Amino acid sequence: MASSSSIILILCGFTLFSLLLLANSSPDKNPATITLPLTPLFTKNPSSDPWQLLSHLTSASLTRAHHLKHRKNTSSVNTPLFAHSYGGYSVSLSFGTPSQTLSFVMDTGSSLVWFPCTSRYVCTRCSFPNIDPAKIPTFIPKLSSSAKIVGCLNPKCGFVMDSEVRTRCPGCDQNSANCTKACPTYAIQYGLGTTVGLLLLESLVFAERTEPDFVVGCSILSSRQPSGIAGFGRGPSSLPKQMGLKKFSYCLLSHRFDDSPKSSKMTLYVGPDSKDDKTGGLSYTPFRKNPVSSNSAFKEYYYVTLRHIIVGDKRVKIPYSFMVAGSDGNGGTIVDSGSTFTFMEKPVFEAVATEFDRQMANYTRAADVEARSGLKPCFNLSGVGSVALPSLVFQFKGGAKMELPVANYFSLVGDLSVLCLTIVSNEAVGSTLSSGPSIILGNYQSQNFYTEYDLENQRFGFRRQRCK
Repeated sequence: MASSSSIILILCGFTLFSLLLLANSSPDKNPATITLPLTPLFTKNPSSDPWQLLSHLTSASLTRAHHLKHRKNTSSVNTPLFAHSYGGYSVSLSFGTPSQTLSFVMDTGSSLVWFPCTSRYVCTRCSFPNIDPAKIPTFIPKLSSSAKIVGCLNPKCGFVMDSEVRTRCPGCDQNSANCTKACPTYAIQYGLGTTVGLLLLESLVFAERTEPDFVVGCSILSSRQPSGIAGFGRGPSSLPKQMGLKKFSYCLLSHRFDDSPKSSKMTLYVGPDSKDDKTGGLSYTPFRKNPVSSNSAFKEYYYVTLRHIIVGDKRVKIPYSFMVAGSDGNGGTIVDSGSTFTFMEKPVFEAVATEFDRQMANYTRAADVEARSGLKPCFNLSGVGSVALPSLVFQFKGGAKMELPVANYFSLVGDLSVLCLTIVSNEAVGSTLSSGPSIILGNYQSQNFYTEYDLENQRFGFRRQRCK
C-alpha cells in the first residue's frame, strides 16, 4: 500500500532564445473522440530510504500547493507552471509536419502547452536518476514545414502575453499589418525555477485528426524541467480550449507500479454537442468560477464546491469561508492533476486530522515517523492483529460523494508497521484564510477513479473503478 516505489520527477526551469520558420498544415478526419495513453511518470528512486521518499512527496505537494495558492498576474505571462512535483502522469503528443512525438506532464492546474525545443535546449540542474540532461528529447522546429513564430499582433499572442496590443507590442501600429515583431519571449516562473522561450503556431497531430496553428511554447532553456507540460487548465492557451473539447476524461493508475510501462487511457471528446448526456455510473458536481476577475491565475483552476468532509460516521466541522471561494477569491476547492497529496489549509487539516486521531485513539501515534516523513497523523501498528480504519468521504454540491479507498488516504511506510495519512498542510498558525484555494484535491486521492471534466455542461464527474 505504500508508494515508496514511485518517485516521479517532473521539475522545471530558466532563460531564453529565438528562431525563424515557415508553415501551414491541413486538417484530417473528424472523429468524436481521441484516445491517448496516460502513463505514471516514474524514475528509479533517488534514495532507497523510504523516509526520504515520503519527505520528498510531502514537500513536493506543499511546494505545488504554495505555487497554486500564490500565483500572481505578471506583465509577461498568465500561465506560470509548477516547479517541483512528484507523482505526475504523462501523455505523448505529436507536433509538426512530419510529426515529432514527445512526452508531456498532464497538468489541469496550468494552461500553456510547451516542449523542450531546438537542438540547443539546455536544462540546468536536471541530473536525476534515469535522466541524462544532454539527451533530453526536444522538438526541432527546422525539421517541420508547419512551424511558425507567433506574431506580436496575432490575437493568439494574447493567450499568454498581455492581451493589450499596445502593452505587448510597443512601437507596432495595431491597425497595420506590417508589424514584423514576434510575440514577446515568455518567462514562466514557478516555485524553484522558470522556463523561457517563444510561442509557435504548429500542427498538433493525432491519428484521427490534425489541429493546425496550435499555440505551443518552444522553450530553449529550463532548470529542473526535463519534460514539457501539457496544460489542461481553463485558460485560452490550454489544450482543451484550443481544441474546443466538449469534455475530457482519464483514469489514474496506482502510484505503486514502480518503473513499469503500464498506462491507462485519456479520452478527448471533440465530436458534436452531447447536450446534457451523462456518462453511466458517474456522480456529478458543477464546476464553479472564482469570483475574482483581477487574478487570471484563479480563472484557470477547476473549482468545485466541497460541502462536507466525513471521517467515519462523523461530519467534520469546517468554517464555510474555507469551503467556498469568497469575494476576494480566496478559499474553495480545486481539482489538480499536478499535485500528488491533497492539500488542506491548516484549520481544515487540523479538524480532519483531529477526527482521525480521535477515532483511532487505540493506536499509538508514531511521532518519530511524523518528524521524518512530514506526514501526520501516523500510527504504529506493531503487534496489532487487525486494523479498523475510519472511512474518508468528500461530499460535493449536488450530493455527489467521493468515497476514497483506504489506499488513497493512508499509506504504510518504513517496515510496513506504520500507517500515515497522505494529506498535507502548511505550517501557518491561526485560523485566518490565506490566499488562493483552501483545498487542493491531488492525484494520489484520485487513483483508480474514472474522472470526467465535462466542459460543455460545466461539471465534474467521477466513479471508482480499477484503472487499466
